[in-house]
Amino acid sequence: MAKVVLPLAKGFEELEAVALIDVMRRGGIEVSIAYLGQDRAVVGANGITLMADTPIGEVSADAFDMMVLPGGWDGTYALAQDAKVISLLQEFKAHKSVGAMCAAPYVLKKAGVLGDDYTCYPGAKDEINHPGYRDDSKVVVDDNVMTSQGPGTAVCFGLAILERLAGMQTMQKVKEGMLLDYC
Repeated sequence: MAKVVLPLAKGFEELEAVALIDVMRRGGIEVSIAYLGQDRAVVGANGITLMADTPIGEVSADAFDMMVLPGGWDGTYALAQDAKVISLLQEFKAHKSVGAMCAAPYVLKKAGVLGDDYTCYPGAKDEINHPGYRDDSKVVVDDNVMTSQGPGTAVCFGLAILERLAGMQTMQKVKEGMLLDYC
């Protein structure tokens, strides 16, 4: 069974985090929610609180297949300023996979792991300030770096991650079970 770590910081985009966690878990991926700071109850950008599983300081890249970041500017800035998050992204990029959506490709850029081709929330493009931005796809895969645009593309992003880590058949089964006719 594949394992993914999804770090949260105050101000994360709730729809993205929940959709990603839900889709991956439906497909049998074990998702651990990591938190920055002292409180496992992390408040999102719209006032919704999620309970995380483990402090980011206890996360080891060896224990996971991929690290995935939801967006939300406040959460994104906090992740980008966290030395452990940056170090983990660099470890994952070297041997595994990383993913980020909405504003969170900003964190990938700060860590020096953003691919040549990527997408993000259109309003985040200028702040990310990285060549290779694409707006022609909900999900962009550049080798072992996956990116997506925003809240409305979160389910599609989760399915793309599921396909990568659990295979096409598992992804199709989850997609059909969710009655999706897009992505």
